[in-house]
Amino acid sequence: MMVHVEEQSLVVVDKGQIVDKATQMSKEGFRLVQISCLAKDSYEVTYSFDKNYACAHVRVVLPKDNPELPSITGAYFAAFTYENELQDLFGIKVSGLALDFKGKFYKLSVKTPFAPQPQQPAQ
Repeated sequence: MMVHVEEQSLVVVDKGQIVDKATQMSKEGFRLVQISCLAKDSYEVTYSFDKNYACAHVRVVLPKDNPELPSITGAYFAAFTYENELQDLFGIKVSGLALDFKGKFYKLSVKTPFAPQPQQPAQ
């Protein structure tokens, strides 16, 4: 079976640029597909967009100490779900959310379970 995979773009922007970039993507007719996060030494928050079956990704890298992002709900209202997940699961503060559950989007037994944990010394 032959599978054709189109190239996808990835742009890294500063957190102060993400609202303008999301607004630009919206005006150009892109739909928001997802917002994902990878946590290790830092947080890599990746915004995925689609237009005419072509994906474009925008990434913001945040420090693991006191991570903050502005909300893109002004451009994509549905982003409130992903942004509340970032707060609940990773402990990333998202300012200006159109619908902010204030850390109560999910009922969790462990606060921010996907946040990087400090390394424990070997015994």
